[in-house]
Amino acid sequence: MRIVHGALPFSDQLGTLAEVPVLVDRRSLAKRLWRATAGDGVEFGFELAGPLAHGDVFYSDATTRYVIRQLPEAVLEIPLPPAPEVAAVTGWVVGNLHFPIEAQPTRLLAPDDTALRQSLERMGIAFRAIDEVFRPHRLAAGATPHSHAAGPAAHPYVFKPAAPCA
Repeated sequence: MRIVHGALPFSDQLGTLAEVPVLVDRRSLAKRLWRATAGDGVEFGFELAGPLAHGDVFYSDATTRYVIRQLPEAVLEIPLPPAPEVAAVTGWVVGNLHFPIEAQPTRLLAPDDTALRQSLERMGIAFRAIDEVFRPHRLAAGATPHSHAAGPAAHPYVFKPAAPCA
């Protein structure tokens, strides 16, 4: 078994090698320690400081590059309307249920969940169920635990300490 500590830096040479995928679900990719078997049967143990992502090359030899390929999962695709106030309400509906999201220029992706479907239907917000690689934003995925208290203690990445007055 080969031990992996992180993604390899990009190089033009890697792009010329044959690709062998390692198929992984999103929840495994979030872990620091896990194992997987590549499409050609090579086994890998992952001891990571930070997560790998879909498309990362993590190992190579003279002829082959091993690439993370995240498995698609059931998500809801929610088109974002052009009117900012309607898009804000759409974001609020998803955020109010504390679901992770992947925000794109014209749509949101969120886990396919009965509660979310019901909320969207109740608000008259269009959506469709699809299977797709889901890459939620780190802060939206719960990477930063917080409470619902007011101010900096609740959201340390949003609130910045004020500069002292001179």
